[in-house]
Amino acid sequence: MTQQTERGGIPVGISACLMGEPVRYNGGHKRSRYCQDVLAERFAFEPFCPELEAGLGVPREPIRLVGAPDEVPRVLGTVDPSLDVTERLDEVSRAFIARHRHLRGFILMKGSPSCGLERVKVYHANGMPSHADSGAFVRALRRHFPELPLEEEARLNDAVLRENFITRVYAADDWKRHVEAHPSYHNLLQFHSRQKYLLMAHHVEAYRELGRYLAEAHDRPLEEAMGHYLQRFMAALARPATRKTHTNALMHVFGYLKEALDGETKQDLLTAIEDYRQGHVHLAVPIRLLAHYLKRHGSEYIRRQTYLDPHPYELGLRNAI
Repeated sequence: MTQQTERGGIPVGISACLMGEPVRYNGGHKRSRYCQDVLAERFAFEPFCPELEAGLGVPREPIRLVGAPDEVPRVLGTVDPSLDVTERLDEVSRAFIARHRHLRGFILMKGSPSCGLERVKVYHANGMPSHADSGAFVRALRRHFPELPLEEEARLNDAVLRENFITRVYAADDWKRHVEAHPSYHNLLQFHSRQKYLLMAHHVEAYRELGRYLAEAHDRPLEEAMGHYLQRFMAALARPATRKTHTNALMHVFGYLKEALDGETKQDLLTAIEDYRQGHVHLAVPIRLLAHYLKRHGSEYIRRQTYLDPHPYELGLRNAI
């Protein structure tokens, strides 16, 4: 489930400054060691700077978001407010999205008026702080590419958010390669089948809702069914799983082994799951135990669940949550 694409890495967009490119307003960069030294071994990064693409140049006058809480903010110069790049940023953002529908995710620069995911300062016209919003490029991504996994580089320092984002990238890659590239009701159902317990761990209501939806999917046009499913699926995965929801999924997976194992082995597995629920061990502990016994005794259906192996084990993401 965690294969690379044929090009050698999963295509993921990234703010160009995070790749060490000197594209910031002052000619500097914000090189991310984690992205460059760890994720670059798995992802084929495609850098983009919307401000540079909009022709603002380097170095340049800083820009900021300006507007009232009930309106879409404008993007104006901080020194010369008559510098209004709102439309230009929207145009280059939409053009980027049209050329990059192949992406499986995007890693963004925190606090940027173009690339900030959230909590970007918005100012009144008089220069006083007003509220917070998303950057202009991020708003375009959410409007025209809503299923694309997004995350800020700084938030990747949080183990739960890091694991959540990378899980979503690999799920999007699975979709692109196996459903979008070969559209059919069969492939849509197969995707849902192997993603079931991952979906359950993130949002049990969406797990039930999408199961019911697919039961009647053949009554809908394929393109409509795929579009609805993908947006609901990716929205559900964007909700970080908790120890409680993971425990629920682990117990469901454990259910496939109850008849095959002796009492002592079953108790060992239950103890590992309970230790995880109480916060004594990381998720990797019960997952590895379950995977060990499922390899011997599990059906093909349960062994194919992406929940057991949603991203490369070498990244160690479940050793920290």
